[in-house]
Amino acid sequence: MIAVVQRVSQAAVFVDGQQVGAIGPGLCVLLGVDALDSEADAAWLAEKIVNLRIFEDDEGKMNRGLMETGGQMLVVSQFTLLGDCRKGKRPSFAKAAPPEKGRALYEHFVGLVKDKGVVTETGVFGAMMDVRLNNSGPVTLVVQSLAAPGKR
Repeated sequence: MIAVVQRVSQAAVFVDGQQVGAIGPGLCVLLGVDALDSEADAAWLAEKIVNLRIFEDDEGKMNRGLMETGGQMLVVSQFTLLGDCRKGKRPSFAKAAPPEKGRALYEHFVGLVKDKGVVTETGVFGAMMDVRLNNSGPVTLVVQSLAAPGKR
């Protein structure tokens, strides 16, 4: 799995002009699922993201995680994160999970984050979405489950 994690002061996602999810301070996570991913990848990624120390402490240092701050999370599915642009001019999405598997692992990831007590909102899997956010910092990180010890 691959996630683009953005620290935000607020974020919202819209489908057909209607807001379907919104958060205040926290993280906006764009999530892509690889065809080789498993529930173990979702678990590793959820644990990693909710505990990333990217929020400022009283001394202004990035030393606090999402759960420490009471922040929220907006999770938006984005298969285009798996786009391979190395050849030609059109990205290849051959590494992206098929829709059924992608949806299942996306929903599993969201469930794991919610189980940790994080207020979590989502977009609509497979829909054309308009994501609006205020990146705080700016802080943007790319986190991949492939970075997990012993993975591939």
